[in-house]
Amino acid sequence: VQLQASGGGLVQPGGSLRLSCVADRIQDYDYYAVGWFRQAPGKEREAVSCISNSDATYYSDSVKSRFTISRDNARATVSLQMTSLKAEDTAVYYCAADANVILSSVSLSQAYDYWGQGTLVTVSS
Repeated sequence: VQLQASGGGLVQPGGSLRLSCVADRIQDYDYYAVGWFRQAPGKEREAVSCISNSDATYYSDSVKSRFTISRDNARATVSLQMTSLKAEDTAVYYCAADANVILSSVSLSQAYDYWGQGTLVTVSS
């Protein structure tokens, strides 16, 4: 399984970005939970948003109502639409996938075996 994250960049506060995570060399993609995590300089990696194989979603409190996660199983893609971006959203964003994530663990990084390379989001004026 290979994951390719893209869509990061520099955006002004209040702006929007759409991140995509495309899976390659994967079978039965609809069995996989996919999560977006981020890591800011000097901070630990944290869960941002996740979507289970049953389309249940998780959002961290810091992004709830601003970010929307969605999946397209036919294209093996999960997207993260980010709006009203703040400086504190600046981080490297990683996507992760795993077919054995139980719903209660969907926001735990250790639940995922497969990780993408990360895409940098910088929110600055």
